[in-house]
Amino acid sequence: MYNNRGRSPHTVMLEILFIGLVLIILYITYKWYRYCQLLPGNNGDKYVFITGCDTGFGFMLTKRLDSLGFKVFPGCLTERGMDNVKNQTSNNIIPVQIDVTKQASIDQAFTFVKSKLPPNKGLWGLVNNAGIAGAVGPVDWLSREDYDVCLAVNLFGMIDVTKTFLPLIRDYRGRIVNITSMMGRIAAAPCPYVVSKFGAEGYCDVLR
Repeated sequence: MYNNRGRSPHTVMLEILFIGLVLIILYITYKWYRYCQLLPGNNGDKYVFITGCDTGFGFMLTKRLDSLGFKVFPGCLTERGMDNVKNQTSNNIIPVQIDVTKQASIDQAFTFVKSKLPPNKGLWGLVNNAGIAGAVGPVDWLSREDYDVCLAVNLFGMIDVTKTFLPLIRDYRGRIVNITSMMGRIAAAPCPYVVSKFGAEGYCDVLR
């Protein structure tokens, strides 16, 4: 039995499977190529500031960049977090205490980072990673304070840190990496978190 193009369903299915296999191979090849790419130049000449480094992704990114020879300013909320980073990294890593919900703390971190940079040197990268899950519950259980607490870190903290450190990024023609979430596209989590991440996505689009 043939379709109107003279090809059997079996042949059509094989063609679809072949095309799918080719696409998978191309995707794997691309990912492998990207993974194997080396950053050009001397990594020891690049400085990166990261927020939210007490634990989790920020902490792991600090260790990864350290292994690649970067100089990193990991921003930590607590002294315990700073000590933890110091104990597991090299002398290229200089922890900074920062509370992204307080402009005074952000300003102090900026002054500290700038004082540690060589003359006429800026940041190669800024990674806004600090974030919290926020309050959990149905919408009618949540208060304005629940939203304020989550937005203060996940959205306004990102905005304030970016605005404050932007001059150092411009000086070195660096890049800004904002860590958001798929919850910034799909509302499938508690409302304060979703609202903060939708806002972060919008901010990234405008900043870009």
